[in-house]
Amino acid sequence: MKALRHAPLIQLAWLPLVLVAITCVGGCAAYQFGSDAMFPVGIRTVHVPVVRNETFRHDLGVRLTDAIVDEITRRTPYVVTSDPNADSVLRCTVVGETKSVLTETRSDDPRALDVSISVRADWISRNGQPLMANAGTTGDSPTIGFSQSIRMVPEAGQSYATASQAAIEELAGRIVSQMEARW
Repeated sequence: MKALRHAPLIQLAWLPLVLVAITCVGGCAAYQFGSDAMFPVGIRTVHVPVVRNETFRHDLGVRLTDAIVDEITRRTPYVVTSDPNADSVLRCTVVGETKSVLTETRSDDPRALDVSISVRADWISRNGQPLMANAGTTGDSPTIGFSQSIRMVPEAGQSYATASQAAIEELAGRIVSQMEARW
């Protein structure tokens, strides 16, 4: 008999906990989950024109374009399109490429080299608003500079082609990472 009298009190004790839980869940309704939450909203398509190349290595622009498109497709919710009227445009320019000797043998053969590639990139919405933020720069320029160096050891069978491809893939990853929304 006493157990029946206390049953409503036990149910009332849970009521504040249930109300707090409902309030918390309702307050989080605007949050996004998954990888889509890491990128700016309102952008669904990205146009990536062929990367301009200001170096003497004629294939760097095309190879970087392919790497960027692959990285956007793999890591972002965006659709890469050939339509220049897409929601946004990601423009890149290869501005520098160097190969520096780090160590050499007694007969002046290179033993270890650094291959460096430098790129400028800007990501702009259809209405001209810059989408790529760089906390380290001031001014109105939406362009961000990227540089990547890869160590190459010819004696170990590494070539310029493999080192430059590794640098290109690293650059593509860094450029796409910069497309993430700022916290």
